[in-house]
Amino acid sequence: MPIQESHIVYFAHGKGTGPWGTKITALAQVAREKGFHVESPDYSSILNPDDRVKMLLALKPRATKHLVLVGSSMGGYVSAVASSVLKVSGLFLLAPAFYRPRNYQFQNPKPRAKYVTILHGWNDAVVPVESSIRYAQEYHSDLHILRSDHQMISVLPAIQNLFSLFLDKMRKGKKGATENGNDV
Repeated sequence: MPIQESHIVYFAHGKGTGPWGTKITALAQVAREKGFHVESPDYSSILNPDDRVKMLLALKPRATKHLVLVGSSMGGYVSAVASSVLKVSGLFLLAPAFYRPRNYQFQNPKPRAKYVTILHGWNDAVVPVESSIRYAQEYHSDLHILRSDHQMISVLPAIQNLFSLFLDKMRKGKKGATENGNDV
């Protein structure tokens, strides 16, 4: 499928990784196969999550049809906060760092996307799985809890499959999606 500038995925990596880590590289391949242009800014020099949000917003990501934000851990927080400003079709969040006691201006940023999917590992020792359960319940988001740790590398094929289905569902406008926490 040819890449279309009308369909763009922006990745936001976590605190201890970089813009082209294992998960982002694997998910970028899925996005490209679906005809999405891919961007993965380097936030590694910025430790404060809200400063990362400012950096993403300064990039002014736009798409004529579908803008998708994908974030892992701190990047999940960055993507969710940015979605309140940007015109986003979808949020795909991996072990998002919500309800953190320090350094985060917004403890539970309200997602503003038609499609929101969260994946988290049962054995996550960095960000408790309960935070994603709470967030998904509050905002009526799709939630997949996998047998994995915070890195989620052991379940990467499952993540790739779920991301592929997410992109398909979003592009086709399947019902059952949520917008601002309400069914559409």
